[in-house]
Amino acid sequence: MIFLELVLQNFGPYAGRQVINLDPRIDQENIRPIILLGGMNGGGKTTLMDAIRLALYGSRAQCSTRGNLSYNDFLTQCVNSQADPINKTRIELVFEHIEDDKPVKYRIVRTWEKNPKDGKDSLGILGDDETWPQSLANIWDEYIENILPLGISNLFLFDGEQVKELAEQETPPAVVVDAINGLLGLELADKLAVDLEILVNRKKKETADKQDLAKLEELENRLAEQLQEQQNKDKELKKLETELKDLKIQYDEALNKYIVEGGKLAAERSQLDTQKETQIKNTENVRQELCELAADVLPLALIPNLLSQIQTQGEKELKFQQMQLAKDVLIARDQRLLNLLNQLNLELEKINSIQNFLVEDIDKLYAVNSSTKTTWLNADEESLTLLDNVVYRLQIAEKTANTKLLELQNYEEQILTIDRQIQTAAAPEAYTELQQAREKAETEWNKANTNVEFLKRHLLELQATIEQTRKELNNYTSDSLKYQSTEHLINAATKVQATLKIFREKLTLRKLNKLEEEVKNCFLYLLHKSDLVHRIAIDAQTFSIALYDLKGKPVPKNRLSAGEKQLLAIAFLWGLAKVSGKRLPVAIDTPLGRLDSSHRNNLVERYFPAASHQVILLSTDTEIAKKEVELLRENEAIAREYLLQYNSGKRETTIKDGYFW
Repeated sequence: MIFLELVLQNFGPYAGRQVINLDPRIDQENIRPIILLGGMNGGGKTTLMDAIRLALYGSRAQCSTRGNLSYNDFLTQCVNSQADPINKTRIELVFEHIEDDKPVKYRIVRTWEKNPKDGKDSLGILGDDETWPQSLANIWDEYIENILPLGISNLFLFDGEQVKELAEQETPPAVVVDAINGLLGLELADKLAVDLEILVNRKKKETADKQDLAKLEELENRLAEQLQEQQNKDKELKKLETELKDLKIQYDEALNKYIVEGGKLAAERSQLDTQKETQIKNTENVRQELCELAADVLPLALIPNLLSQIQTQGEKELKFQQMQLAKDVLIARDQRLLNLLNQLNLELEKINSIQNFLVEDIDKLYAVNSSTKTTWLNADEESLTLLDNVVYRLQIAEKTANTKLLELQNYEEQILTIDRQIQTAAAPEAYTELQQAREKAETEWNKANTNVEFLKRHLLELQATIEQTRKELNNYTSDSLKYQSTEHLINAATKVQATLKIFREKLTLRKLNKLEEEVKNCFLYLLHKSDLVHRIAIDAQTFSIALYDLKGKPVPKNRLSAGEKQLLAIAFLWGLAKVSGKRLPVAIDTPLGRLDSSHRNNLVERYFPAASHQVILLSTDTEIAKKEVELLRENEAIAREYLLQYNSGKRETTIKDGYFW
């Protein structure tokens, strides 16, 4: 089994839709086991583990923050606080495993709304052909038990707190004990023991005296009545569950008809009318603004070429006027110069030459700069400045008018859309009929659902009563046994029970021996003190661990350092995972707490790359620090790296590529 992708949408601190590629295969020939995710405490690492568990097991998932919450309350708690209430919360987990010697992919999709009505999520399973095999979704709890049983999931999906608890306790916690029992597979022996107890009780009835017989018959009759009642209730439950499915289909059909035939739109009619009035007001406002623009300079946009010609002509005429003024000034200056030269008694020929030069120079200057032959505008400089201001205002008015026209078009399209919705809405009479049909279907479905839940609780109580009656029957003494043949059978059954008990114990020891060897090998592989432990023993009753040195003497657990205890706990979980015989991913949250540098290096170098074919590590920057991550990179053990970046202001976590360094 390989996890390929995890998708979170509005789940916990993860706002919006965020996708994590978990595939350890960089390509077909390059496979690196480790997927490294870094994040600070409180940044959403544990939430990712909860998301994987929730996707796989739904209401059975042992999530960290659920506690005693009902599944409905837990789902509500998992919704992102900043998410829009109309958006659903969604978890998707894509995994691949082998079926009939072929790799098969499944995408588990769980969605729910805040405060889900039926207290459940919606489960879908997407197969290789991108279809939804509903039959698989209906039996998903049984199906996933064949791939990754819930009882042993804690051996593969665990956190630092679990390792810490296992390291500090003398006996393993309940979750680990349950996982060990699941691995030993002693269900057949237990069932045979129960069958023998039933046979013994039956023979006791045959050989008991009258008083014993009456008591046994009373217990047998009570048990028979209770079993019959249980059978009847089971049949009733199956019938109710079938009716519940039919009512759910009817409710879905009524709801779909309510939506398709315009019932929902009819319910929103007043809101649609309000929206239409608002858009009409917006349209009128925009038209008024366009009228105001048209009352100003905007009509001049009809003659842009004429305005451009007027500006050009005005500039030319103004330049010509300025040149004429300059010419008059120069002529007056030249005359003063000639008067001065006459007073200096210069030769007349020279004065004439200078005079000719000045006249020709002014004529040339005038000829070069005079391009306006005709003047028809006769505007002064102030009028031309006003013209420039008008042109500038016209440009602004054109831009504003274009923007307003787009706004007007948008408002008119929205009005048209609302009109179409209003036309689609059901008539008041039809709306009432659709509403009543939907409410009736919903009421019947809710009533049936309540009956099913009530009957399930009654069955649980009845099962407890049956167990109590069986206990009384099994504890009933056999003081008045009379017949040797029956005595022989009962004695033989008792011997078989004793033999079965011994068989169970030996079978347990045999499997525990394999587990002991695996745990020892894993511990020595992780430990830098190879001479500290020679043998590890696991108690067959409590599953507590005992350590022995080379001389066979016990090694007290308090002699181990905190880091060595943690390595022993990790070795225990690793050994259990190996003994399970299942090729499954391993996910570890906060994996390196309380370890010194040497133990940390051993774990980084030896355990993480070898724990499984896929190892998902969720670490802070102080656990797998710069030194450790560089070591893993050098060993080409990391396939992908991500950083869970938490924004305390928004209380949101964003998944980005790359680690802390």
